[in-house]
Amino acid sequence: MGRSTDSPHGVTNSIASHSAVPQRRVSLFVPCYVDQLFPRVAQSTVLLLERLGVACEYDERQTCCGQPAFNSGYADAARRVAEHFVSIFSGCETIVAPGGSCVSMVRNHFAHVLGREEPVTLRVRELCEYLVNELGAPDVGASLPGRAALHMPCHMLRDLDGASPVREILSRVRGLEIVDLPCDTWCCGFGGTFSVKYPELSTAMSETKLQQMRDAGVDYLISPESSCLMQLAGVLQRSQDPAHPRVSQRAIRPLHVAEVLAGTIS
Repeated sequence: MGRSTDSPHGVTNSIASHSAVPQRRVSLFVPCYVDQLFPRVAQSTVLLLERLGVACEYDERQTCCGQPAFNSGYADAARRVAEHFVSIFSGCETIVAPGGSCVSMVRNHFAHVLGREEPVTLRVRELCEYLVNELGAPDVGASLPGRAALHMPCHMLRDLDGASPVREILSRVRGLEIVDLPCDTWCCGFGGTFSVKYPELSTAMSETKLQQMRDAGVDYLISPESSCLMQLAGVLQRSQDPAHPRVSQRAIRPLHVAEVLAGTIS
């Protein structure tokens, strides 16, 4: 994956200086939503890790983790994708992904999909999980003044117990206040094909969650999951349309945690 030594769009990076000599090496697994819709999240991940002295490898042969097929009942399709993942990453020591949903799929469901255990599945880490638990870098020198709501995706919260690393690393971001809300553990309403099959219910779940954020007066909505951000950002955008029946005058900016930590916010 090509990258620039500067932040995208000439944005000044707020990351603290670290050794430019790589001390560790990881393989990057890029979730589909990041690859297709939010490539800046992947770029921010690479920028952040390399500034922390971690060299990133990216194998362009990688594809999906297989979760959409698995959740929809297409076992054979999910198995083919899982086999491809294993063939690509089996020789990698550590695999890091900027998204917990795919990590949960690999770690918790590949054994069932494949009908066997694969050691590589235990070497896959979500970005914040890797930074805090393995790299020992809960403070990456980032700064972002303002108030933010944190949305934890269901798979990270329930399958990976991933809230602690995310909260710990965001608590070290200078100037940022994380506002605790009753809706912190609620689903965003996306759920993959759930949002397609039940659009009214999906949107209502998002709007209920977002209204708490508006009432709290937050400036940002931060999440480690791009698919959740896509869902919530779409509902936010529609709610700021003057024609919307529940138009909101408060603009909340959705951000991926990788963008916050890398300082790649325009």
